[in-house]
Amino acid sequence: MKILIVEDDEAIANLVKINLTAEGYECICAFDGKMGADFIEKESFDLILLDIMLPEINGYELLEYIKPMGTPVIFLTAKSMVNDRIRGLKLGADDYIVKPFQIGELLARVEALLRRSHKADRRLTFADVEIDMSSRTVRKEGEPVELTVKEFELLVELIQNKNVALYRARLYEKVWGQAYMGDTRTLDSHIQRLRKKLGWEDYIKTVFRIGYRLEDGK
Repeated sequence: MKILIVEDDEAIANLVKINLTAEGYECICAFDGKMGADFIEKESFDLILLDIMLPEINGYELLEYIKPMGTPVIFLTAKSMVNDRIRGLKLGADDYIVKPFQIGELLARVEALLRRSHKADRRLTFADVEIDMSSRTVRKEGEPVELTVKEFELLVELIQNKNVALYRARLYEKVWGQAYMGDTRTLDSHIQRLRKKLGWEDYIKTVFRIGYRLEDGK
């Protein structure tokens, strides 16, 4: 799979490239927005890692150019304000990682996003549960499970990022599309209902001071 890294800090770009290449990905680096746009115009990519504060063309503007192509995008950004993250997600980014970040987290996010973006039949499975993304239906051992819209979206987010510890803020902003103000009650109650409806008390783990992780036990 081919990944484009659009990052003006060459040290960061090269570090990311070295680690992704070691995992078997083909990587190309662009060090400003214009160079990134030129690569996107000439070649196709499975994923784009995109900085926001770029020379020539910034990440938000470049994302508008990428969006019609349907290529998944992860923002790599030092802009850690909640409103910046929400803006990026609303513009069409699939995920964001705030600098400085751990390479292990980046690799996990890349793998999870590529895995879900290349599901040809748009079905997700985990343990005894199957999700049909097209019809937005959930079945457990073949029997339908009634979920609310937010419960469904939360379940999808957990499955698509299985074995990754997800921060409460990220889950809330991703599923509800609003700034996370520190009140955990809404998210926590949805998690509790998911556990109960699916019988997943042993799968959905609480990660102390972070949030939640869907764990397959492998």
